[in-house]
Amino acid sequence: MRLSYDPETDALHIHLNENQSKDSDEVAEGVVLGFGANGWLVGIDVQHASKHADSSRLILSKMPFRELEAV
Repeated sequence: MRLSYDPETDALHIHLNENQSKDSDEVAEGVVLGFGANGWLVGIDVQHASKHADSSRLILSKMPFRELEAV
C-alpha cells in the first residue's frame, strides 16, 4: 500500500497495490475509486484532500507491515 500527495493539485492518492486502474467510479464529489482489470479495488483518489483530511500526521494501528518506508 502506498499513500502519495500532490500539493500542486491537492490530491491524495491511496494505492492499495501495484495494479493499474482499468476503470473508475466517482462515489462522491472528488472521491474516485479505481478498479483493476479483475474488478477489484486498486486505489482511491481524493481531490481537494486538504479540505477532507489532516495530512499533518499519520497514525498506523495494527498494520501487518513487513516494511515501512517514508520518502
